[in-house]
Parts: sequence; C-alpha cells; structure tokens
Amino acid sequence: MLSNTCKYGIRALIYIASKSGKEREIIGIKKISDELNLPTQFLSKILHQLVKNKILGSLKGPHGGYYFIKDPEKISLYDVVLIIDGNSFFDDCIIQNRTCKSVDKEKFLCPIHKEFSKLRQELTELFKNKTIQDLVESAKKSVDVML
Repeated sequence: MLSNTCKYGIRALIYIASKSGKEREIIGIKKISDELNLPTQFLSKILHQLVKNKILGSLKGPHGGYYFIKDPEKISLYDVVLIIDGNSFFDDCIIQNRTCKSVDKEKFLCPIHKEFSKLRQELTELFKNKTIQDLVESAKKSVDVML
C-alpha cells in the first residue's frame, strides 16, 4: 500500500535516528545508501523531500550528510507518509480510482467500503501515534528487523 519511495524514506529516517542519537550527528548519503542497500540517487531525492519539509537538515561537501531538524519523537509515520506519498494512502478507495471521503451516497460506495473504512481509521490512528523514535526503539529490541 505504501510506495517504495515512502518505505525507503521511513527506513532512512529510522537509520539516521538510530545512528545520530541526541547529538544530531550528520550521516552521509553514501553510508545510508550502502547500509540500507538503496540506490544513492533515488535516496537522495527522497531525503531532499524531507529536508524541504523541515524534517531533516543537510550539509554539502566532503563531511556533509543529513541530520534531524525535528525531534524523531515528534515525527509520526503519518507525517512522513503525507510528505512522500500524500494523503491518498489514508483517503483513497482501494477498488475505485477516487477518494472515499468524497462519497456522499450509499449507492456509490465500493463493495468493501464499510469494512475497509474501519480498518483505514485504525491504520490512520496507528500512523499518527507511531513515531520514528518508536520505530528505532522497536528495531533495537528485535534481532529480526531489517532497516
């Protein structure tokens, strides 16, 4: 349901947060892409979106890289998804090519609308309440988690 772009962005944020700690260490793009096995140019474009939206800061040059501007404890998954994928993940119908929130009449609902609406609401709440720091802590506790 999430785009690969969004998944890569979330993985990169978890990685940067796990490596930088409270001192806001600068992590180079090459290190991030190598450690996460992601294409450097593609990852750079994703991280640029996060810089533009004031989640991350960046420094150019040989000692450049990315660092958090906003505290990872205050960045929800919902925030990240909105920045990278937009709100379609939370609003669009899973069968028809439109926003479910724009549906006014029962006869225009897709066959799974009522059941999926409940799940979508739960999913939205989960994404709003789960922070990047929460994911870092969960990853540290799990041996099987692959960033």
